This record gives sequence, C-alpha cells and structure tokens, in this order.
Amino acid sequence: MSVEISKLANGLTVATDTMPGIGTAAVSVSFGAGSRSETDSEHGLAHLLEHMAFKGTSRRSAQRIVEEMEDVGGDLNAATSVEQTSYDARVLEKDVPLALDLLSDILTDPLLLDEELKREKGVIIQEIGAIEDAPDDLVYDLAHEIAFAGQSVGRPILGTPKSVKALDKAAITGFLGRHYRAGAGVVSVAGAADHKAIVRLAEDHLGGLASGEGPKAPQAVWTGGEKRVQKNLEQAHLVLTFPGRALGDEDTIALQIFSNLLGGGMSSRLFQEIREKRGLVYSIQSFHWAFSDCGLFGVYAGTGGEDVAELTPVMLDEIAGAARTANETEVLRAKAQLRMALELSREQPGSRAERLSRQILVLGRPVSSEEVLTRLEAVTVEDVRRVGLEAISAAPALAALGPVRGLPPLERINERLGSARVAA
Repeated sequence: MSVEISKLANGLTVATDTMPGIGTAAVSVSFGAGSRSETDSEHGLAHLLEHMAFKGTSRRSAQRIVEEMEDVGGDLNAATSVEQTSYDARVLEKDVPLALDLLSDILTDPLLLDEELKREKGVIIQEIGAIEDAPDDLVYDLAHEIAFAGQSVGRPILGTPKSVKALDKAAITGFLGRHYRAGAGVVSVAGAADHKAIVRLAEDHLGGLASGEGPKAPQAVWTGGEKRVQKNLEQAHLVLTFPGRALGDEDTIALQIFSNLLGGGMSSRLFQEIREKRGLVYSIQSFHWAFSDCGLFGVYAGTGGEDVAELTPVMLDEIAGAARTANETEVLRAKAQLRMALELSREQPGSRAERLSRQILVLGRPVSSEEVLTRLEAVTVEDVRRVGLEAISAAPALAALGPVRGLPPLERINERLGSARVAA
C-alpha cells in the first residue's frame, strides 16, 4: 500500500498516498464537521464557513489568496458534505509547500469581515435559489429531509434563506473553535507526495491547532414518511428511499451492488424495463449514500404527470423483483462496474486524497483498494438478495415534486412493495 500515516503531537493526522510518475499533488485539509455538526440555530453554517475561509486572512486578501495559487498554475476548491468539510488544492510537486501554507492560513486565521460576510450570505442565498429552480436536485433534498425528519443529518447542506441570514461572525467563530480541532482533522496529500516533508510542513503550519475532536453528532434515526409538492412543472420528480448501510458496515458493498444492478446503468432492471421497454421516463436511477452510522438507499424517477400512475407500480415491482431474483450475471456485471469506478478513481490524485481523508475521519484508518476488491469479490448473489430485501422491508420515505396527483398514497405503495416481495 502506498499510504503512510503520521500523527502530530496535537492529534492531527497526516496521510500521504504516493503515486510514482505523477508530477502533481492533490493537497487536502479536512475536518469531520459538516452540516450534520450544526445545531438548529446554525443551519447552513458549515457551508458558509467554507465560503468565508477564502475571503481574506491577516496575511492575504481574498484576491491574493487566489492569485498566489493561480500564479503557479494551481487551483483551490472546497466542499461541504453532510459529515465533512474539505479544503483542497491541486499543484505541481514543487508547490506543495505553498498549498499547505495557503490552506493552513485560511483555516487558522480567517478575518471574517462584516462586508464579506454580508456579500457571501447573499451569494449562498442565490445558490439556494438555483437549487429551488432545479427540481431534479431539490427532490433529493426533500427526500433526505423526510427520511431523517427533524435531524441535522437530514437537513439541506446549504441551509435556508432565513437560517443563512441569521448567521453572524460570533456563530462562525464558535463553530470554528468547537469543530476545527486537530483530533477531527486530516491533512492528506496524494500524487507527488514526500511523507516526511509533508509531516514537517503540517507541523509548522497546523501544529498549533487545538487538540481534541469536538462534539459528536447525535445518532441518526430513520423516520420515513412523505412529502408531496404539487407544482406546475413539465415533469414529476419522485424519490423513494429506504434505510441504507453505514460506510463501515459489512454489507455496504452488497447493497451498492444491489443498487447498481437495480438502477446503476443502461443495462439495469429499472432502465431496461421502464425506459427502454415502456418509455415511461427520461431518467431513472438508484443510489446508495453511506454515512458514518447510517445510509440512504433509493430510486429517483422523472416522468410526465400523465405517466405517474402507470410508472409507480412498475417501479415498485422492479425494486422488489430485483431483491427476490437478482442473478449471478447481474451481480457480476455490477461488480465489474464498481471495479471500473474504483480503478478510475485510483488514477486521480484528487479522488485518492478525498477517499483517504474520508476513510480516516469515518473509519479511523485507510482502506486499501486491494481490501475493497477482496470484499467486493466475496459478495454472493445470496448476500445481494438478502440486503436488498432487508432494505426494502423498512417503512419507505417518499418525496414527490411537480404534477404528482396520480401518485398513489404511501400506504398503497408500501402494500404493493410487500406484495411484490413475496410474489412467486
């Protein structure tokens, strides 16, 4: 395995994944603090902090931050997810010290100026508006909220216009102090990575981070339920979800295989039966998102309002049918798709750095590609059927947006699934 791990005196993890023959490096500083880490009054704060980190420090203006990186041909980015926030740079090998200096500067010394805060809150409210105008994105937020109702794990990452407007510098500073701590952080570098040199740089720039891990988010609780938003749109957008598996669960890979054979590609059951044979949708797909202590498995479909009533029972029958009758050919095909995705990600320093950070933050250790492939190959057809049936045996959550009057009641949907699960 090409990964090396060290831990600084304050508890910060430094991980490198060396890729011989690569002249660039992906540099990431990540913390186990995402939207799930927010209190009710902090909704949207993790994402706002990600924006504000780039708006100036004592040493650099906002313009200077991007100029220094682009002067050497590099680029900066950041991402807030449900459970992590990462700050990333892609640079040539010789510019790794600059990347770590710059990322450390914006994370340990952000100015959080009032005028910048006001401006960036306006930008985020525009971003929220863009989601509101994209029903095929918005319906996923609705589905997540229904699945984990009343919990931070189910809230939209961006927040709401009202919650974002209410955030101030004191709230950001408090969140930063509680969650951006050494024990909850990982410096990961993939590509052209000299481990010893990167450990020294991390010690120089981030050795002063406060120790400790910060507060833990509450255990997620599946609630199920439904939300229907009748709206004048060209298409009805439906997401039906079930409890998934946590990232470290022994059956996570089996459920991902089930998701792939159900709706992961053009050869999948949902695509072939519902789009190719019946022409009831333009887009249909299944998905599985794994978090630290829970998961979300589901199916998305976009269809015309006049086709909702016909689509729904067919979709339900295909979901249950796949769980009962998934076969070896389908499982082997889904495994091949997952192997390909893994191999493609191994070729990209950014993907390797991101995966390394997430594994350490959630699982406490890196997981080699070889280990993943061994576990993938060990999954049997029986495993796939079992985890599929277990997933769809739970009370589902339903989000529907658009012309959805033809959608059956949730009780009938559940009844249809139950009947299809036990069909001969």
